[in-house]
Amino acid sequence: MRVVVAGATGRIGSRAVAGLRDHGVEVVPVSRAEGVDVTTGRGLDQALRAADVVVDVTDAPSRDPEAGTEFFTAGTVNLLKAATAAGVEHYVALSVVGADRIGSGYFRAKAAQEDLVRHSTVPYSLVRATPFHESVEAVATAGTRTDGVRVPPLLLRPVSTDDVAAALAHVAVGLPLFGVLEAAGPEELRLEEATSELLTTLGRPGPVIADARAPFFGAVLEERALLPGPNAHSGPHTFTQWLRSR
Repeated sequence: MRVVVAGATGRIGSRAVAGLRDHGVEVVPVSRAEGVDVTTGRGLDQALRAADVVVDVTDAPSRDPEAGTEFFTAGTVNLLKAATAAGVEHYVALSVVGADRIGSGYFRAKAAQEDLVRHSTVPYSLVRATPFHESVEAVATAGTRTDGVRVPPLLLRPVSTDDVAAALAHVAVGLPLFGVLEAAGPEELRLEEATSELLTTLGRPGPVIADARAPFFGAVLEERALLPGPNAHSGPHTFTQWLRSR
């Protein structure tokens, strides 16, 4: 089996490459570092030659919804076109839990990507991940104010990037789902409590304020909007384990 990983140098991509190699398949890493640009299509036809599977873990350089939608639309169209020409039998795309129902911010951009994958002629699987452990720090940084750190009052099952990569690799070597696998962490946490734990670990404890108006990657969300369904695949690594490994 020959698997092409688009976005292979990123946080998830590098881990997915390692996980796929552990499955004993031939992996072709694709990124700008290898001279391939998904947004223009440069180098894609050659990179996907004789590929059986494409794993798309590309990510937009900006969380701006317009820029993100433009990136994912251009990149996914080019990848699917090259995959179709190469006779690829399985297209696996990484998405986010909530992409199908939130409709704003970064989630809107991922929904546009999902629609392209779902309506292509290439057999597909979508892996929707809950927020990564690292997302807690990103939201805390964005919400830092003079009176404390303002974060939305959300329930999360934050997931390890290692566990997401493992789920992607497992899906990639199997049959197309023609649907969605959700990948989540093993525990349900409140974002404000996880943020407090993070700040204590970083040695800068302070007030964490649950603010319903605070955005999460550009979207103002209901409390349970980012929780997966009951059949989500649960990875073993907890948020506290991630903090200890920093």
